[in-house]
Amino acid sequence: MKRAPRVAAVHDMSGVGRCSLTVILPVLSAMGCQCNPMLTAYLSAHTAFPASEHAVFLDLTEQMGRVAAHWAELGVAPDAIYSGFLGSERQIGLLQTAIWRFRREKTLVLVDPVMGDHGRAYRTCTPDLCARMGDLAAQADVITPNLTEAALLLGEEYQASPDRETVRTWLERLSLEGRRSVVLTGVSGGGEQVGAASLDHATGRMELALTHREQGSFPGTGDLFAAVLLGGLLRGASLGQAAADAAAFVQQCVSRTLALATPPLEGVEFEGLLGLLTAGGALPAVTREAL
Repeated sequence: MKRAPRVAAVHDMSGVGRCSLTVILPVLSAMGCQCNPMLTAYLSAHTAFPASEHAVFLDLTEQMGRVAAHWAELGVAPDAIYSGFLGSERQIGLLQTAIWRFRREKTLVLVDPVMGDHGRAYRTCTPDLCARMGDLAAQADVITPNLTEAALLLGEEYQASPDRETVRTWLERLSLEGRRSVVLTGVSGGGEQVGAASLDHATGRMELALTHREQGSFPGTGDLFAAVLLGGLLRGASLGQAAADAAAFVQQCVSRTLALATPPLEGVEFEGLLGLLTAGGALPAVTREAL
C-alpha cells in the first residue's frame, strides 16, 4: 500500500477566519496527504478583521530554525514543501535554508507568494520583503500568484482584467524562461467567467481553466486554491487538470457560502464539500482551453 505523501507546510495559523493552515490542513488530509505544519505566526483572527487592542499576533520566526533542525534529526523527508504567508525577510531566509536542507530529487516545492490582493500590497509586505519573495519564488517548482502578486513580482502595474496576450506574457516571464510552472489566479474569462491560467514547464502548455464568477470576496480562497492544486499534483494530475480542479472546488465553496449567507470575513464554507476531494469524490468539470 502506498504511503501518504508528506507535505511540509510553512504557513501562519489564524484562530478565527478560514485561511492558511485552518484551510490547508483539512484539504490536504482529505486529498490523502500527511501535512506537517511549520508555523510562521499565530493570529487570534486573520488581519481582515477589524483591528483590536486584544488581537494576538505571535511571531514564530525564532522557532522556525529549531523546528527545521528537529525535523532533520528525525529524518523527515517531505514529498512537497509548500509556503504561504511569511511575515519578514528573515523568515524568507529561514525557509530558503529549509528548502536546501530538505529538498530531494523528487521533492515538489510550491511557493504561494502571498503579498497582496485587489491591486494593493498587504501592510506587512515591505518593498524589501517583496524583493526577497522573488528570490524565494526562484527556488520553486510551481508558484501560484494572484494578479496583484504577479505584478509585484514582475515590477508591472496591476491590471484587474489583463487581456490574453498580457496573461501569456506574464506567464512566460514568471516561469523564468520555462524553468518553473506557474498558475496565475483571478484571471477573467470575460462575462461571468473567472479562473486560473497555467504554464506547465514540463510541456510548455499554457491553459485557461474557467468557472462561473460568483459575487463577493472571501479571505482564504487563495490558500484553498493552492492546497487543492498541490493535492492534485501529488496525486499525479497534470498542472492544467490540478488547476481546473482547484478552480472548481473554490467556485463550489463560494457558491455554498453565498447560499448559506454566512459572514464573508469568516471565509468560505468548505467543510461540507471536502468529500469532493477524497479518493471517491468527483469535482464538477470546468471549461479548459489552450491559452
